[in-house]
Amino acid sequence: MIRVLVFLVLLAFVALGAAWLADHPGEVVLTWQDYRISTPLSVAVAALIGIVTALVIVWSVVRFVFKLPDLVTIASRARRRARGFAAVSRGMVAVGSGDPAAARRHAGDAERWLGREPLTLLLKAQAAQISGDRAGAEAAFNDMLDEPETRVLGLRGLFVEARRKGDLVAARAHAAKAAELAPSVGWANEAVLEFQSAERDWRGALMTLERRAALRLIDRAEARRQRAVLLTADAIDRAEKDPDAALTAVREAVKLAPDLVPAAVLAGRLLARAGKYRKAAKTLEAAWVRLPHPDIAAAYVEIRSGDSARDRLARAETLARLASDSAESRLMLARAALDAREFARAREALAPLIAERPTLRTCVLMADIEEAEHGETGAVRAWLARASRAPRDPAWLADGVISDTWSPVSLVSGRLDAFVWGTPSEQIAAQHRDAQETHRADAVIGDGDERRAAEALPEIAPPAPAAPAREPSAAAVDAQPASEHTPTSPPEARSEPERSPEAEPPSKPEPAPVSEPADKARPPAAAAPAPEAEEAAAPAETPSPAPPAPPEEKPSPVPVPQPVKEAAKGSGRRGASEATPPGEPAGNAAPRRARQASPVIFPVSRPPDDPGPVTGEDEVGPVRRTIVT
Repeated sequence: MIRVLVFLVLLAFVALGAAWLADHPGEVVLTWQDYRISTPLSVAVAALIGIVTALVIVWSVVRFVFKLPDLVTIASRARRRARGFAAVSRGMVAVGSGDPAAARRHAGDAERWLGREPLTLLLKAQAAQISGDRAGAEAAFNDMLDEPETRVLGLRGLFVEARRKGDLVAARAHAAKAAELAPSVGWANEAVLEFQSAERDWRGALMTLERRAALRLIDRAEARRQRAVLLTADAIDRAEKDPDAALTAVREAVKLAPDLVPAAVLAGRLLARAGKYRKAAKTLEAAWVRLPHPDIAAAYVEIRSGDSARDRLARAETLARLASDSAESRLMLARAALDAREFARAREALAPLIAERPTLRTCVLMADIEEAEHGETGAVRAWLARASRAPRDPAWLADGVISDTWSPVSLVSGRLDAFVWGTPSEQIAAQHRDAQETHRADAVIGDGDERRAAEALPEIAPPAPAAPAREPSAAAVDAQPASEHTPTSPPEARSEPERSPEAEPPSKPEPAPVSEPADKARPPAAAAPAPEAEEAAAPAETPSPAPPAPPEEKPSPVPVPQPVKEAAKGSGRRGASEATPPGEPAGNAAPRRARQASPVIFPVSRPPDDPGPVTGEDEVGPVRRTIVT
């Protein structure tokens, strides 16, 4: 629109000039030697305009001819740059999509078309990184150091590569150089702060933090929090050598972050050491109201050394009133009452925690109370066993690390103020508990461990009730009624595997009726609930004695020591095919036969040659065993 207006204005001026010349006619005369040229003014003006236009055209043509080589060079360069930047774009897309082959190819094209452009060097370095070529990436980042505009970028890449290799000295050097060249670069200042914190250079870290806050790289609240953490860490290191300076630093930290528990605890202890008990108590009470913490409780209860247990209990009651609903208050009261030998008060304090879901500390504290009050090892073991499955208590957490003590930096990432007070996830304990139970259920015990496995059976899971059977021992007849089903094996049967076969007098083997020989093949109760195991472990509803097996039948092989195995051949014991209890399908005997033939020995409640307890239908008489050699 503006161009149209300008054109119309110029056209109007030309028209006005032509009209003026028409209204004021004249003549232009050119005399040169004997020549005299005379023409009207309008014609002379038109001729002048034409001559100037022709000269301009001629000059343009001549100038174009002389500049043609330069124009060709410029066009070629522009075409190469266009191709190069197109290759850079495609290479960046390949890097983002994780295609190392395409990234290397486009990086080579970009370097061929563009040369040492900053974007070309960056693409080359990133292509080398995703390809795993660390040496190529470092070479590309070192090339960036030669150009002022890419120097900080090259230092960033070298810093990343140095940390990846674990060369912390080189990484710190690159970060410090980048912070010196560009003080406003956030990553360099943060890296320098982390390295200073890891080296416990708290004074240098405070200076770096002040520079970051001045450049507004972090907000004011975060700067105050980090300054409090650094002051607390500095005070912890100087508490023994220079307690006055440590107290000054930690009191400033308490003012900056009143909810920082380590600062309040250290301030309370240093004030108490200096004899300022009232200020120490106020500092700890203010922190306790914000966050009840066991470290605050311990520092408050022990604020005055040499106090009696009852004085500590009174002080614990004073602090507990500030947060009466807190679990830490009840744990503190219970511990102080236990030290004062007031067991009823300790139990009363822990009663609400036990009624809900007691944690590890609660169960251990109850075990201490039981041991101190009654000395009952059974109750102590019960509480300790419950503690092994209890949920975790709150702890200091940072980057997956669970710690009982606070640290100013993370042990994993080196991040400042990484630890927070919280409850660890119960998934860790649940996974560990499930793994142990699975290991117990799936574990099989080899030769030599049968007795230990049989003793551990009641602790793994409650065994299924066993059917009554004959017991050759007279003591077992007196101890076991005929109509009673025994859920666990008697002591005689449990100690039977340890008895040597040679200790029994040799006698002629005679067949004896067996009620439930299928119970011999019963797997451990803690095994996985397989169908075959459930059928093998199920007791018979109505025990009925089976007819004696003929002596010529060969029993199922049982993996026992050789002398016992030879005795079993002549004992006349029934095979696995005849041991199927009533009411059970006959097809179930085959899996049990295969299990008995397995070379793995499952823990059983009695020896393989023990027919079981005596029932009322059996004829009690002396049973002799013969060892066949």
